[in-house]
Amino acid sequence: MRVEAETIRTRRLELRPLLVEHAREMAEVLSDPALHTFTGGTPLTPPELRARYRRLAAGSPDPAVTWLNWVVLLCDEDRLTGTVQATIAAAADGGAVAEVAWVVGTPWQGRGIATEAARALVDRLAGRPVRRIVAHVHPGHHASAAVAAAAGLEPTDERQDGEVRWTRDLGGGPGPSDP
Repeated sequence: MRVEAETIRTRRLELRPLLVEHAREMAEVLSDPALHTFTGGTPLTPPELRARYRRLAAGSPDPAVTWLNWVVLLCDEDRLTGTVQATIAAAADGGAVAEVAWVVGTPWQGRGIATEAARALVDRLAGRPVRRIVAHVHPGHHASAAVAAAAGLEPTDERQDGEVRWTRDLGGGPGPSDP
């Protein structure tokens, strides 16, 4: 399934398809080491982030997998504040599963930006042949768990790399009228 990242608008946000040119501003947005408390690693420098964005923009080398990435623009401030992403892969049942993730820079946290962006992303994916949305949330990351819940995902008993697997079944996918 081939899907392209398109601009998504909400009341306060614009999710713009990620471009290599976003790396400089996003390096500043993502520069707080605290953002890596639950995921590990350290903030990337602008050249490192530019290289990462170049790889993401090139797309997945696996034709059965689609990478979709957006930067999150807070319209009133005309400022990038974070990212959302979806990795869509074909499922054995003919539908697709989308793994989603989000991050909002420290200065903009606590303002509902991640929730609004994640909801918009999940709503957009629901309009595609995606049957299930999945997110992985560290069990101690209560803010991210709240975002997952607000986006309609529910925690499962499954763990992956120590993180709780959250899911939302959409029931979509190819049907008799789908090509």
